[in-house]
Amino acid sequence: MTETADQKAAREAAAKGRFIALNMFRLSGVAIVLFGFMIMAQKFGFVAGQKAKIMGAIIATVGLFQALIVPRILGRAWRTPPE
Repeated sequence: MTETADQKAAREAAAKGRFIALNMFRLSGVAIVLFGFMIMAQKFGFVAGQKAKIMGAIIATVGLFQALIVPRILGRAWRTPPE
């Protein structure tokens, strides 16, 4: 079965959108990790002491999950099935 030019263009547009989404997840995950490290370093006044270290570690862990694990999960979900 041959695909038309419209179908090919639609597949390429979907692939570009997915590529951008995966990279945005990675980039935002890195930003969250940096934010968590800044909280651990007590650069903000809204939390201090031991609570800052715990809160920063939790936020950094969430950012790592988003940067490393979520793109892999989405990539598997969006993978083209073998024909």
